[in-house]
Amino acid sequence: MANAPNALTMARIAAIPMIVWLLYRPTRASSIAAFVVFFIASVTDFLDGYLARRYGLITPLGKLLDPLADKLLVVSALLMVTVGSRTPTLPAWLLVIIIGRELAVTGLRSIAASEGIVVAAERTGKLKMILQTIGVHALILHDRYFGISCYFVGMVTIVAATAVGLWSAVEYHVAVFRRMASKED
Repeated sequence: MANAPNALTMARIAAIPMIVWLLYRPTRASSIAAFVVFFIASVTDFLDGYLARRYGLITPLGKLLDPLADKLLVVSALLMVTVGSRTPTLPAWLLVIIIGRELAVTGLRSIAASEGIVVAAERTGKLKMILQTIGVHALILHDRYFGISCYFVGMVTIVAATAVGLWSAVEYHVAVFRRMASKED
C-alpha cells in the first residue's frame, strides 16, 4: 500500500541517478544543481520519518526502504566526489571506511532482528548522519564560495562524521552483544 512517507522515500531513491549524472563531469553549475537535488532528497529523509511517526504510517516496506535510501543517497554522492574529475577528491580509503561502517551496522541490525532484538538509533548515529549530510553537501559544491573552501569544510565534516560513525558502530555492537548475552542467561 502506498503512503506519503514511502512515496518520499521512493523519491529520494529516484534522485540518486540525477545526482550521479550531475556529478559525472561536474561544472560549477552542475555542482550547484547536484547540491540542490541532494538537499531536497535530504529533507525528504526527515519529512518521511516525521510523517510516518506522526500519522501512524510506519510500514514494513518503509522500515526497509528508508535506511536503504539514506545509505544509497550518501554513498552514491560520496562515490561520485571520490572518482570525479575534480581535485582534490575524497580519499578512497575514507570512502571504504564509511561504506564498511554502514555494512557492519546494517549486518548487525539484521542479526539483531533475527534474534528479536530491536536496535534503536543512538544519538551518536543521528549525529553521524547530520554531520555526514553537511559534509556531503559541502563536498558536492567543492569550490570556494564567499571565500570559504567547500572542499575543506566537507572534508573536516566528513572526517568528524566518520569518527562519530565508528564510535556509534561500537555502541551498536556492544548494545546488541549485551542483549544477546542476556537472552542466553
